[in-house]
Amino acid sequence: MQNLNVTIIQSNLYWENSGANRSMFEEKIWSIKEQTDIIILPEMFTTGFTMNASAMAESMNLTTFKWMKQQAAQTGAVVTGSVIIKDKDRYYNRLIWMQPDGKFYTYDKRHLFRMVEEHLVYTAGTEKLLVEWKGWKIRPLICYDLRFPVWSRNKKNEYDILLYVANWPEARSIAWKSLLQARAIENLSYVVGVNRVGKDGKEILYNGDSAIISPKGEWLFHKEGAEEIVTYTLTKTTLDSFRAKFPADRDADEFTLEY
Repeated sequence: MQNLNVTIIQSNLYWENSGANRSMFEEKIWSIKEQTDIIILPEMFTTGFTMNASAMAESMNLTTFKWMKQQAAQTGAVVTGSVIIKDKDRYYNRLIWMQPDGKFYTYDKRHLFRMVEEHLVYTAGTEKLLVEWKGWKIRPLICYDLRFPVWSRNKKNEYDILLYVANWPEARSIAWKSLLQARAIENLSYVVGVNRVGKDGKEILYNGDSAIISPKGEWLFHKEGAEEIVTYTLTKTTLDSFRAKFPADRDADEFTLEY
């Protein structure tokens, strides 16, 4: 099983300016020098975390979707992040997983952040996503999902990487870092968390703290307070070896989630 190179782009965002954000991320993507398999952008990477869905939403298969398709094809890597999508008169905080061959998958954020009334603007998703890429199984989730461990539960080691894209404010950075580490330990999985930096249009500060954490809970990469582009190699043999030596998944409680 081959290793997997993942690229994190931790960036400031232009507030509610999709064109400027696409142009900015295109420059950052093309500055990547290392070979990479997955390029990860933050939550709502074209707009920032806005509730102005009626003005900012796009339909599937239009500008940002086509842009992601082009970036994936040209780099030979998956490009993923979440954007605001209007679908059948509803708005979704939707992660798009775009592969170089044009095949794509989506995940709609399940847990909507009621403290800013996200649940009144967007429709919650009901389906998890599990994608396989270059022999690795990956579960992508979005921001506030991190606080709900049952939703990310790795039953029978069904995934190898738990991926979070986020706009997680600096005021709650302790929770972000603690929960990322906990999700890695409890799920015997690599965890990759990609957050933004800077201030948004509501003067909310974001500190980044994007991270890659090993199945043991070790911090393999962490960046605080500044823009950063990093490519890191995840090793499958390390994951498989740890799971073989510490098979805690065999003692997991059996239950099903109703929703």
